[in-house]
Amino acid sequence: MMNTVERKNTRLVIKLALIVLAMFGFGYALVPLYNVFCDITGLNGKTGESAAQEVQYEIDPEREMTIEFVTSLNESAPMEFSAETAKMKLIPGKYYTVNFFAENKTDKPMVARAIPSVSPGLAAEYLKKTECFCFSEQSFEPHEKKTMPVRFVIDPALPERYKTITLAYTFFDNTETSVKK
Repeated sequence: MMNTVERKNTRLVIKLALIVLAMFGFGYALVPLYNVFCDITGLNGKTGESAAQEVQYEIDPEREMTIEFVTSLNESAPMEFSAETAKMKLIPGKYYTVNFFAENKTDKPMVARAIPSVSPGLAAEYLKKTECFCFSEQSFEPHEKKTMPVRFVIDPALPERYKTITLAYTFFDNTETSVKK
């Protein structure tokens, strides 16, 4: 028969194991829950993962705004990545193309994926990309350089209080996960 201390220790171990399982389950569910939260609130500036149809908008040539382009690399991505310009003036409803440049800095082939984000997050639904390297993984040969265009338009329905939008891309090295597929 267990004494009181052994029973308390057994209960404590069971409680701690349940806490660990609950933490693991919460961590596992966090990404889908975050995605649902972002979809509902419009936060995080996630853009579509497929090309928008090119449509004609009514252009107001008096309305001008700025779009900033920010590039970054995940710490494990052995690449160089930049935009041809840091920012540009634009008129909502008019289509623009900006080029991004990437280079594989390794002696091995690699596969990379760019994840876009728009700030302020609520402006993401008004940024329509008809062409983007972010729609699919990019394959690079050793030391290969690529020019990757992004064609986009800002829907003129964007509220006029938005004067500046930031389009950011982070490149991730997906070589290991792409090989396993």
